[in-house]
Amino acid sequence: MEIHDLSPEISEEMAVYKNNPEKKPKIKATRTIQEGSNESRLEIELHSGSHVDAPCHFLQNGATIEKINLDKFMGKALVLDFTAIKNSIKKSDLENSKLKIKEDYIILLKTKNNSEKTFDFEFTYLEKSGAEFLASKKIKAVGIDSLGIERNQPNHETHKILLQAGIPVFEGLDLSRVKQGRYLFYGLPLRIKNGDASPVRAVLVK
Repeated sequence: MEIHDLSPEISEEMAVYKNNPEKKPKIKATRTIQEGSNESRLEIELHSGSHVDAPCHFLQNGATIEKINLDKFMGKALVLDFTAIKNSIKKSDLENSKLKIKEDYIILLKTKNNSEKTFDFEFTYLEKSGAEFLASKKIKAVGIDSLGIERNQPNHETHKILLQAGIPVFEGLDLSRVKQGRYLFYGLPLRIKNGDASPVRAVLVK
């Protein structure tokens, strides 16, 4: 059995959305071994690192993270390689994939973003037509290797199409060491009351 860790290390130096310093995690020791034990405090934005968006992130009456059935965050997955695409992933790109997208699968989009150590303002994203296509296929969830699944969409169409269809959105995954193919995916969120997202420790198993 092969286990692939898709979660970047959480640190105060990690890449965050648009390089906004306010989004950087803060890790502070609150007790030392000299005082009896090592204890620390973590302050982190729910949309930093590998995380999953809940519908309420963009929908007025969308479900919060703790209300979503855990089945949505695990299951059969397809990693689709779109590293040759420089701008956006469209419906035609998904239709022409060698691996056909099926209902109830978790679809992970591997792009040129996968080797980035800092935020790339020109990251590859999922275009509206691609989101509509995935929603029509009734997939279970979708993930991408950037800190956003959309770019420069004032009305956030990509997010809304997916979340309205009950499709959780995983962002910030590290797919750089994973090949296109079929896997089992696990990315369980924390049980955060009224959470609009949650950090996840995401893995693929083959």
